[in-house]
Amino acid sequence: MSPESTGQNEHYLRVFWRRFRTWRGNRPFWAGLFTIVGGLPIAYFPYANMHLGNVTLAMSTTAGAGSLIIGILLITLGLTMWFHHIVRVFAGVAAILLALISIPVANIGGFLVGFLFALLGGALSISWAPGEPTPDAGPAGTAVEKSVPGTQESGPEFHSTAAVPQQPEQYDTTVEVDGGRYRAG
Repeated sequence: MSPESTGQNEHYLRVFWRRFRTWRGNRPFWAGLFTIVGGLPIAYFPYANMHLGNVTLAMSTTAGAGSLIIGILLITLGLTMWFHHIVRVFAGVAAILLALISIPVANIGGFLVGFLFALLGGALSISWAPGEPTPDAGPAGTAVEKSVPGTQESGPEFHSTAAVPQQPEQYDTTVEVDGGRYRAG
């Protein structure tokens, strides 16, 4: 073993944090977290009791079962966003619909706290897209030279088998047969 080898003497918390960041970056993590946090107050508030001195206020309503179902479904959708991110659009749309349904059913959507978090989580889930890998290396693992067209670089020329990036074609400015106007039919 070389004294410069890395990874062997790293602290386990640093390794865990690095793996967690990699896991978090490959899925709509914040969307799932906001959806889960939005489901908790929607499910909790109808069954909670608030104590003001010697007075106990019971917030339980006739819609307690409906808000419990909505809250559990939102938590399930948040976990689905984390562990099955391929259905993120469905989970996001379902989270937004459940957040909207929670306004009349579950104490104004968990006193607007759960509604706003679930709405934000659903919107983040719909808008999330997996990242594209960057073309840092060529087919054989060698670095591909990136050059800006129209600039002259000094030094030795490097020839590689990678495709040369081409300029996008400009729009055709010729006049069409009917003067560039479109007609239906």
